[in-house]
Amino acid sequence: MAGQAAREAWTHGRFLEQLVAGEVARRDEALVTRRVKAAHLPGIKTLDGFDWNWPKKINRAQVQQVFRLEFLPRHGNVIFLGGVGVGKSHLANALAHTACLHGKTTLFTSAVEIVNGLAAAQATGGIKREMARLMKPRLLVIDELGYLPIDKFGADSLFQVISQRYERGSTVITTNRAFKQWPEIFNNDSTLTSALLDRLLHHAESVMIEGPSYRMREQNDT
Repeated sequence: MAGQAAREAWTHGRFLEQLVAGEVARRDEALVTRRVKAAHLPGIKTLDGFDWNWPKKINRAQVQQVFRLEFLPRHGNVIFLGGVGVGKSHLANALAHTACLHGKTTLFTSAVEIVNGLAAAQATGGIKREMARLMKPRLLVIDELGYLPIDKFGADSLFQVISQRYERGSTVITTNRAFKQWPEIFNNDSTLTSALLDRLLHHAESVMIEGPSYRMREQNDT
């Protein structure tokens, strides 16, 4: 930069301005890198990389609105619903990455990982610390809710996570189950499920995606 300043006869003021701007950009880039690393994203996905032509049904305008992140200041939630392989996890991952780029603390995990993590923490007396870790991020992504059965401890644990984040942080969930089937996810506890949905859907955007599995198309192409 000093060489460029000499060649172009910059003033001292412009030289200092460019130095400061470069340092700010470097620090911002470092912060984004740290936020992405802390988010534990399973690879980097983007909205631009989503194949809009594959799902038979998806509200593109609704999804693009969600990616403006206007739900975050309101502590709103987003639920991506659809069958296996329609792009729910891709969109949730891309949304988490977008939040990182906009300076928001984010954590990407799965429903099973949350249950297993809390069970391990309870066994070692660290459940408060583990709950605090799940409460901390502005955006928590819970992937694959309903793909595997959970017991009473798992149902209670997920209820506590979602309930304690209510109006304190935003939660994104991907699931292959319609809301009426959620009692089956939560150990057939209809009362707990109703209370959970009441909190989750109070400030929520539900994105429905319909279509066959994208992964099956990739297998057929090969």
